[in-house]
Amino acid sequence: MRKPIRRALVSVYDKTRLIEVGSALNAAGVEILSTGSTAKNLADAGIPVIEVSQYTDFPEIMGGRVKTLHPRIHSGILADQNNPEHLAAIAALDIAPFDLVIINLYPFAETIASGAGFAECIEQIDIGGPSMLRGAAKNHGSVAVISDPSQYDQLITAISAGGFTEAERRKLALEVFRTTAQYDLAIANWLGESDSNELPDWFGQIWSRKSSLRYGENPHQDAAIYSGATSGIVNAQQLHGKEMSFNNYTDADAAWRAVLDHRDPAVAIMKHANPCGVAVCELGVAVAYQHAHECDPVSAFGGVVAANRKVDLAMAEPLSKIFTEVLIAPDFDDNALELLMKKPSIRILKCNVTTINPLELRPVSGGMLLQATDVIDAHGDSPAHWNQVSGDPVDLQTMKDLEFAWRSVRSVKSNAILLAKMTASVGIGMGQVNRVDSARLAVSRAGDRVKGSVAASDAFFPFADGLQILIDAGVRAVVQPGGSVRDEEVIAAAKAAGIAMFFTNTRHFSHA
Repeated sequence: MRKPIRRALVSVYDKTRLIEVGSALNAAGVEILSTGSTAKNLADAGIPVIEVSQYTDFPEIMGGRVKTLHPRIHSGILADQNNPEHLAAIAALDIAPFDLVIINLYPFAETIASGAGFAECIEQIDIGGPSMLRGAAKNHGSVAVISDPSQYDQLITAISAGGFTEAERRKLALEVFRTTAQYDLAIANWLGESDSNELPDWFGQIWSRKSSLRYGENPHQDAAIYSGATSGIVNAQQLHGKEMSFNNYTDADAAWRAVLDHRDPAVAIMKHANPCGVAVCELGVAVAYQHAHECDPVSAFGGVVAANRKVDLAMAEPLSKIFTEVLIAPDFDDNALELLMKKPSIRILKCNVTTINPLELRPVSGGMLLQATDVIDAHGDSPAHWNQVSGDPVDLQTMKDLEFAWRSVRSVKSNAILLAKMTASVGIGMGQVNRVDSARLAVSRAGDRVKGSVAASDAFFPFADGLQILIDAGVRAVVQPGGSVRDEEVIAAAKAAGIAMFFTNTRHFSHA
């Protein structure tokens, strides 16, 4: 059963489609009360409107801080029209009930995002708006509440149909409480920000479901994808292909992060959240892709590919010949996209926001871990800050390879060893429970390419045995954090072999 709309309160910051809505209400014979600039806009358009200050006999004061916070307004919003006592109480005070409330809030989040000063941000904290929205939502048995211009089409349809149903009013009320929760959370997070480097003692985030997924990591697990930040692959535009799966998202996220660790054109190929090839090349992503694929072409089959530059036809042509689950990049040339779209299964994502979220959340049973994101260049990642502890000075290409290997090893699950040559990975050992096995795995995957390569280890060598495996295989230079109680033993092994070894004094564990 639909409840007719006879009386409406309208007070909006965002005036989008205001005149259209006001005209629809007026045509249906609805009495409109309004405030300030909203009332002026309606009146200027020839739509009859009663100003709230006229109705309450109380002026808007303090620059509009107080205008709707009045018993005659809130009583009309909160009166349960199915309760005779409520109706009698407001009738005795010559107060009429509202059937519809249309409110949208001051743009607080947009104001702080613009870099506005503290005082300006404070003025954009809406008080009357949330109060009226919450009151109408609580009383949705009697009042329909519109909290966003995106709901105007639904409103206009309801006006023509004779009002909203109870189910529709309940859904509108739900949107109100979600809106005010997000609004209050933005304010609380902003006020809680600190100039210190300490993590917050309280924080919150709203997560909105973007889409349901067919299943999770396994077919018996329900899954969905939620958005809650401005950067990251969740906000990427899918240009082509089948729906993304749970595992597609995890691999694509890992691949995207891997290429963002590099300044030069870079390509990473991921499988099960580990790289099976990473490369950078000043000549562009086409050559970088070729070199990344050569690292482990067997594992690259069915992998996820990310590039940190626009994908051109030269990259698309070889990639189109390999079964690839997902390709993600900031942009695509038209002819590259045309070629790739001939493959019906490949998922193509355009992600032109290349910033990295500064904080990383990781759920654990009963709670959440929060840490500053492990960002390359944040600490001792530049060779200028490294200490050479063994071997002769190295040439420019060797140093470029070492820096590439160090930047790339962050994306490898620990324990991690990455072998590189000519700024491309040639062997990767990942996710082992000891560093010796990771070294063996990297060497075995590199094969003959290990000779003359350089190696990066995401954490120190606790003993010389892992390093010795690399030395015996033909690695000529190593970069590692250092910091073991047996560093001298490890350095002695490097000196005995005559290889160059550098300590970064920082590490890049990745356990997730």
